[in-house]
Amino acid sequence: MVEGVVDKARELFASRQLRQGMDLLSQAARGGDACALEMLAGMALSGDLVNRDLPLSRDLYGKAAQAGSATAASTYRAFVANGTGGPADWGAAIRLLGDAATADGEAAQELKIIAGMHLGDAGEPKGPFSNELLASSPEVRIFPGLFSTEECDFLIERSSPSLRPSLVVDPQTGRQVPNPVRTSDAVGFPLVSESPAIHALCRRLAEASDTHVKQGEPLQVLRYRPGQQYRPHFDAIGDSDNQRVLTFLVYLNDDYEGGETEFLSTGLKVKGRKGDGLLFRNADSSGVLDPRAQHAGLPVLAGEKYLASRWIREHRFTPE
Repeated sequence: MVEGVVDKARELFASRQLRQGMDLLSQAARGGDACALEMLAGMALSGDLVNRDLPLSRDLYGKAAQAGSATAASTYRAFVANGTGGPADWGAAIRLLGDAATADGEAAQELKIIAGMHLGDAGEPKGPFSNELLASSPEVRIFPGLFSTEECDFLIERSSPSLRPSLVVDPQTGRQVPNPVRTSDAVGFPLVSESPAIHALCRRLAEASDTHVKQGEPLQVLRYRPGQQYRPHFDAIGDSDNQRVLTFLVYLNDDYEGGETEFLSTGLKVKGRKGDGLLFRNADSSGVLDPRAQHAGLPVLAGEKYLASRWIREHRFTPE
């Protein structure tokens, strides 16, 4: 069975029989085994047991998709749209999405969402995106209606099955760890799951913030239930040489009580309407943390609050 090849390879890897495991996977992949191809693609992406090789990962995901793997097809579309392991090709990504839509409900939903976006031929967002300056120290801007109602609902629906307790960056290790300062639930959309529709939304955030889409960390969706909050904190990371200079939030719903975003240095409290974007600066032009940028997500009193969140770096962000 197809699954048996992958299971056997995992057993071999666990017992440190690395060459035997790789030989087994490679032989199955040469025979067109979709699961073996997909496992090799994931290894090339992560650098697990092999050298990290993004072009190879993209090629293998494409072959696994051709061999019938729906999950590999989804990842391959994401890579073609966002340019992982090769050039971004928006037209090709949309054609792949269209091919999948007849049998894949999620692909069909994405096509419908994208059809409602104002995009150029290469998938570029078309502005301008109106905004209002709420504060200058720290700089805080609100973008009314940055995401449509349908886009907000799409992100909530796509993220809800995968929400898990939120993490924060440990300043000592740089790793993501649980911390009582942040009690929400969250899910991220890294490159493998940054589907064409999600990539298009990331490009809109980049355009509205006058940054390059590759400066952004993976888009996250956050859920705050009653009593949950993000206590006072800074989004900037210590002495990082690639600082989180900006944060972009988008309010995905507004049918809840409490949950305002508060800036402690000024007392400014913001509770956007559904689809509104909130952009604020965390560090100065040299990447030095701005002490006035401390902020909090106040406790939700009733209902559930959903946010899309993207941290934007000073330079291109390269995921580990």
